[in-house]
Amino acid sequence: MEEAERGRRICLGCERPASVCLCDFIPGESLSTSTQIVILQHPHEQRHPLATVPLLNKCLTNCQTLIGRRLRHGHSPLLDSLHDNHPNPTHAAFLFPGTEQTPSVDINEWKSWFAEGDVNKFVLIVFDGTWKHAKEMVAASLPFVSKFATRVSLTYDIHVDGETKFSSDLTLRKEPFGGCMSTMEAVARCLRVLEPNGVEIESRLVQVVRMMVRMQASFLKPTNRRPKLLKRSKDDEKKINSKSFCT
Repeated sequence: MEEAERGRRICLGCERPASVCLCDFIPGESLSTSTQIVILQHPHEQRHPLATVPLLNKCLTNCQTLIGRRLRHGHSPLLDSLHDNHPNPTHAAFLFPGTEQTPSVDINEWKSWFAEGDVNKFVLIVFDGTWKHAKEMVAASLPFVSKFATRVSLTYDIHVDGETKFSSDLTLRKEPFGGCMSTMEAVARCLRVLEPNGVEIESRLVQVVRMMVRMQASFLKPTNRRPKLLKRSKDDEKKINSKSFCT
């Protein structure tokens, strides 16, 4: 343990406050994957207390994190190589929900495009940031990544509620809508599809997220929502004013 600037004890293993240490749940040996994972992390996420990317890097051996607001040539030798020498179809994908203008392919369908022996060639690109930042990062990166990577998405999970913080055992932050998930959980869901032992890898990664949520939730003070007040009509005001409160 070491002392942080404000006096909090920080675990040297998981680099989190000692009170919410996750070392007991992080795999003793990093999990090996044939899929290469490249994460573009927004600069604002680097010091966010609920960021899952640092934990993801500790759990996986084949995971690279780039800091920035967009992917471009010169940012990553791996991505540069894919951009300059990509076959058609390429084995690279970037994870982000599609729109009417730029639809996405379900990751299960995308995987079916390739032969079983090609699984060791997958490259998964993930954008880490708030929903607003992630959309901006994807838009800024499209001129580069669209040359060699397919836009893929995960099947919507109706069990993930995005309305309230910690309302689900896998929801770390307040999300804009249901079905959102942390970067670590999203990568876990993708690896379940892409890796031969994906079910085991997903389980190990999701366990870390679940414990992180449980620990953070234990520090929240219970709050009671104030009931909404109904706007009084003019007739209601007259009735109230006409009543005598003297006895």
